[in-house]
Amino acid sequence: MNKNLYDLVGLVVAVCFILALKGLSSPKSARRGNWIGAFGAFAATEVVFYSPGQTGNHKWLIIGAIAFGVIVGVPAARKIQMTQMPQLVALFNGVGGGAAALVAIVEYLKLGTDASMADVVASVFTVIVGCVSFSGSVVTFLKLQEIMTTRPVVFPGGRFVIAATLVGVLGSGEWVIHSLGTTPLLVVAGLSLLFGILFVLPVGGADVPIVISLLNAFTGLTVAASGYVLQATVLIVAGTLVGASGTILTRLMAAAMGRSLFGTLFGAFTAKPQAAVEGGEARSVKSGSPDDVAILLNYAQRVVIVPGFGLAVAQAQHTVREIADLLAAKGIDVAYGIHPVAGRMPGHMNVLLAEANVPYEQLVEMEEINPTFPQTDVVLVVGANDVVNPAAKTTPGCPIYGMPILDVSSAGNVIFLKRSMRPGFAGIENELLYEPKTTLLFGDAKESLTKVVSALKAL
Repeated sequence: MNKNLYDLVGLVVAVCFILALKGLSSPKSARRGNWIGAFGAFAATEVVFYSPGQTGNHKWLIIGAIAFGVIVGVPAARKIQMTQMPQLVALFNGVGGGAAALVAIVEYLKLGTDASMADVVASVFTVIVGCVSFSGSVVTFLKLQEIMTTRPVVFPGGRFVIAATLVGVLGSGEWVIHSLGTTPLLVVAGLSLLFGILFVLPVGGADVPIVISLLNAFTGLTVAASGYVLQATVLIVAGTLVGASGTILTRLMAAAMGRSLFGTLFGAFTAKPQAAVEGGEARSVKSGSPDDVAILLNYAQRVVIVPGFGLAVAQAQHTVREIADLLAAKGIDVAYGIHPVAGRMPGHMNVLLAEANVPYEQLVEMEEINPTFPQTDVVLVVGANDVVNPAAKTTPGCPIYGMPILDVSSAGNVIFLKRSMRPGFAGIENELLYEPKTTLLFGDAKESLTKVVSALKAL
């Protein structure tokens, strides 16, 4: 392929990625944005076969890599549950960072003594940040999957160990830049992998989505740097877009969680221990039946539904939509209160409810819905816990302290759907469950809501 034509295709691909990102900024245009991005990715992959300097051996290696990716990626994407989407995002992000690091390692080993300083620095940067993104993303996956503890992992002198590791990474990076060789490169890669692990361990479960976004930005930077090394404009543009959007999303999420980025990453080292809960007696709660819940909903004038991770686990979004439709038919005002990280990932609840064709106009963000709770008769909390837990405001030292929450406690009545009294993802008790205005409906969310639907129809 002519180089000018090759570069033109790269420009078209870059424009596709920009338009895709723009489309993904709104649920209404997200599907179109996905298709545009997919087309761009397909074109970027296809044009590689016609890039200048390609040989038959290279093409067969590319085909083999694509086949392997299809065999692994397609079944994983099709079978993944919505509840496991954050983990999948973490893994994909880690794979991207690791792939960029491997490319940089190969390119670094091909550099000769006449290599420019810019190429060497870009290669070393990509290895460092790519390895950090890979190992850090693996730890976020383990936390989200609850294979390891979701609580912050801290140890005596942890801050100093992390700082020393970072100094080691930067020092070995300097060594690699001025002493081309395999041994220095392996040292910097190993230290970077270790730093990625130490970087994420102190982060508590509720803050993991912020770290995933930050690591996603890291991966974008590595892709852009590897694009510079490979002289690939598409990689530079795509990596820069991911890096910029990931950085913006990280800042927005940190603000939504009431955290500074530094506090998110290292707050566990300075957090004060929580006071022990006084008394050892079991506390009573008010539980109800589906008929009780149906009566409360039937005689309300305004109802707010708060979806959470439990809704995704039970796949109850269609049943929730049916309840909302029944209430709307009775002239009851219905809205959905959406917390920025409900379901452990930004937009998770929006996507889940979109599957059930919930009108986008009924989805109300936290800042807009909170002032309306005092005028709300009933709040139906389906599988959410931490995002409505008053401890975020009242209990200094708890994992979610300072996080903005949905102020459902100011509503007239609260109905909580829970499987058990087990704490939420942050591992702390929710005092709202013991309030006189709170009614608990125990059981699987989908089964419980199906019974509520039947009771509503009978009224």
